[in-house]
Amino acid sequence: VLNRDIDAAAADVQAAIARTQKSLPPQMTAPPSYRKVNPADAPILLMSLVSDTVPLTDLDAFAENVISPSLSTIDGVAQVSIFGQQKYAVRIQIDPTALAARGISIDQLQAAVASANSNTPLGVLQNDKQQLTITANTQLTDAAGFSNIIIATKNGHPVRLGEVTRVVDSVQTTTTASWYDGTRAIIMAVQRQPDANTVDVVDKVKAMLPSFKDQMPAAADIKLLNDRSSSIRQAVDDVQFTLLLTIALVVMVIFVFLRRVTATIIPAVAVPISLIATLGAMFLFGFSIDNISLMGLTLAVGLVVDDAIVMLENIFRHMEEDGLSAFDASLKGAREIGFTIISISISLVAVFIPVLLLMGGVIGRIFNEFA
Repeated sequence: VLNRDIDAAAADVQAAIARTQKSLPPQMTAPPSYRKVNPADAPILLMSLVSDTVPLTDLDAFAENVISPSLSTIDGVAQVSIFGQQKYAVRIQIDPTALAARGISIDQLQAAVASANSNTPLGVLQNDKQQLTITANTQLTDAAGFSNIIIATKNGHPVRLGEVTRVVDSVQTTTTASWYDGTRAIIMAVQRQPDANTVDVVDKVKAMLPSFKDQMPAAADIKLLNDRSSSIRQAVDDVQFTLLLTIALVVMVIFVFLRRVTATIIPAVAVPISLIATLGAMFLFGFSIDNISLMGLTLAVGLVVDDAIVMLENIFRHMEEDGLSAFDASLKGAREIGFTIISISISLVAVFIPVLLLMGGVIGRIFNEFA
């Protein structure tokens, strides 16, 4: 199910609802509803546009026309949503009594407003090579302009819209709003594509914020509300520190017990080489460096060093007790316990094979890279 395309799964759900609709209780006047939810669609960055003096309609226009299109071009950004939108609109509040007194219907008023607020072709200019259409832009942009629209003529006198209505500058939606620190604001949410790296996408978005601030009025600002990459960075940094501390402690313990610099250097070199080889294997399998994989690497360091310590101790024993050279002692020591060390390592690998190959569900998906 985890590998199933969400759109295909939604189609199956819709088909199942259609098949069972006749069996539903008659009290259910509407069929069951469903919605598609993808955890990857959660916003990775929330930011707000705030100002004490700049109108919210101007901030909304800047978010819609400048910020959103620019962020949408970033590789890895799936969608930029705007909450608490305050798109500018002119609201006409009709006075029925005034309309009735002048014998004007609402349909007449509506037709007059539509006619006065349109782009209408006026004619054509043409010659043998080209043709140009002349268009009059009579669209109005504020309440004052709408108030002067002539909607009818009564007794030789024009009746203007402002005489029979109340025309105000407003917004398209008055039932939604957003706040930042107690101040009305425009909130923007950035969503990443399912296969995109959260940290990389957030870094690219933040890199564009200074250019947006340069284009905004000085009294306006962009504030970050929530950054999902912060927790990811902190978690990865913590695990990386743990990994480095583990390596340092292991090397120190080896030196304390063997009291030889050369013996300490060998596992100290073996650990980074093993980690580099492991990272290459992770790349081939498509694994990412995250908390789970780093935790697995941290535990694996201990396993690698365990084998190295046992082998080194046996080799140095032959060098000290039997007087063998380093080469001969290495061969003899490896022959004696090499099979045992390999057997122990294989048994440890076998423990994690079920987790790697057989464990399903969400837990299996999480611990797959760990194994």
